[in-house]
Amino acid sequence: MKSIHLTSKSDIIGATASSLCLAHCLATPFLFVVQAGVVSVGESKPHWWGMLDLVFLVISFFAIVWSNKNTTKQWVGRALWISWILLAFVVLNEKFSLIPLMEEVVYVPTLGLIFFHLYNRKYCNCAQETCCTED
Repeated sequence: MKSIHLTSKSDIIGATASSLCLAHCLATPFLFVVQAGVVSVGESKPHWWGMLDLVFLVISFFAIVWSNKNTTKQWVGRALWISWILLAFVVLNEKFSLIPLMEEVVYVPTLGLIFFHLYNRKYCNCAQETCCTED
């Protein structure tokens, strides 16, 4: 038996992780500017800051796995996975410099994850425990 409460939590966790990822991406250029003024030698960014991308990807992955198991609309599950795959590609591309992409490209899949998690949470808000999935 699957719980609607847990379904809702996975979407909240996914939307929160994606929102934090978006804030992280928006804050990074400002961090570089501030750090450039303070530090004249060394790394361009702290190692832990660069690892946050991967932490958000992992959290988002598990939130999507759970949300996808409990969604009533398969297209929402597919949209979540497509958004995550695009985000993972952009993040990994940034880490390994595979192809040149604009930095702003990361916002599209991140906003997609936020939107689809919130949409899934609202859509799957029902009174019965079995309405969100078929066993």
